Amino acid sequence: MFDRISYTWHAMGSSWAVLKRNKKLLLFPLFSGIACILILISFAVPMFLTDTWKPPARNAQPVEHVVYYAILFLFYFCNYFVITFFNSAVVGAAVQELSGHEPTFGSSMKSATLRLPQILGWSLLSATVGLILRAIEERVDWVGQIVVALLGAAWTMTTFLVVPVLVVEGKGPIDAFKTSASLLRETWGEQLISHFGFGIIFFLLAIPAFIVIVVGLAVGGAVGGIVAVVLAVLYLIVLSLVQSTLQGIFQAVLYLYAAHGETPAEFDRSTLKGAMGPAE
Repeated sequence: MFDRISYTWHAMGSSWAVLKRNKKLLLFPLFSGIACILILISFAVPMFLTDTWKPPARNAQPVEHVVYYAILFLFYFCNYFVITFFNSAVVGAAVQELSGHEPTFGSSMKSATLRLPQILGWSLLSATVGLILRAIEERVDWVGQIVVALLGAAWTMTTFLVVPVLVVEGKGPIDAFKTSASLLRETWGEQLISHFGFGIIFFLLAIPAFIVIVVGLAVGGAVGGIVAVVLAVLYLIVLSLVQSTLQGIFQAVLYLYAAHGETPAEFDRSTLKGAMGPAE
């Protein structure tokens, strides 16, 4: 257990080293975030103006349910496509970097563009699963909602390595899901601990932003508070970009070793073997 934790911390540090060598990787989550915000606005404004943002009542007309869930599915699909596309660019660049090549912005975008059919297929599958979980959640009590949350967490863990499989192997969504699920046996410890470790680290790193807001309001009044909020938001945006990029690099590291036995230069093979091998 401690070996796995040690590996995860080492992997995070090595991921940071990769990011420092190629800071352009931060552009992909930035573009992804901007695109997701635009998608949200494009859906939220019309739905708010037409009062269709609320889930229809159970006794509502069937057409109301169809329209509501069709719009929700389209929203999920657009978001999953954008997120998966730019994650694919990050992972593609990380795989090139870890394999000894020097990725460029263009080559990273190309690695994602070449997998557009697979990304579209995966986005459809993800949107379908997301819609099913959402529909169930809206119709059950709090116990059922807990179960749905657990199912969602299980889905996230099982599909953790789907993007590297899509990018490197070019498999379709179903085969990519099966491959990711099979690799879970070798990487489950790192996946669980990485989610926990990344979350804890970036939670702690986010605390200064809230301290700045409190100090700004206490010392500078309204003007100081506004300045503090702006600075805090900018800091949190940068922090979010770094976190997203490091997680993409981390996915590439796990995939390369688990699927192909490749050891990036930043890692010790014996450490990887001991930390990532199946639990006995």
